[in-house]
Amino acid sequence: MPPIPVFVSFTRVKGTIFAAAIFAGLGLMPAAAQSNAPPPLYDPVFLNIGFVCRWEGQCIADQKHAMKRSLKFVRKEHPPTWRVHLCNRNASRKRQRVDWIGFDHCIRNEALRPPPPVVHRRRARASG
Repeated sequence: MPPIPVFVSFTRVKGTIFAAAIFAGLGLMPAAAQSNAPPPLYDPVFLNIGFVCRWEGQCIADQKHAMKRSLKFVRKEHPPTWRVHLCNRNASRKRQRVDWIGFDHCIRNEALRPPPPVVHRRRARASG
């Protein structure tokens, strides 16, 4: 066993190990030490799915699977634009949040028909 260098103090090493144990216990270790995944704050898709699922693991996995499946379907089949817009509106939850499972079911639904065209009528002006 090699000799311990003179400049290494046992109390200094003991204090460093103690501090590392406290930081690890409190969850204050650097992100690189905990995992290689990017923080959800910088991943808008994961952040969206997390909010929709209230951070439940199985729900997040189901949403990710439905997202990949529906995006693959859209790339391969090229559904009409009206269908994509309709399914985005149907699957949206509170503005920007999308329920990917609902979108996947909607985009594959062959029974959907285009909405009737919107007729804009001008109101008659009151004469006076």
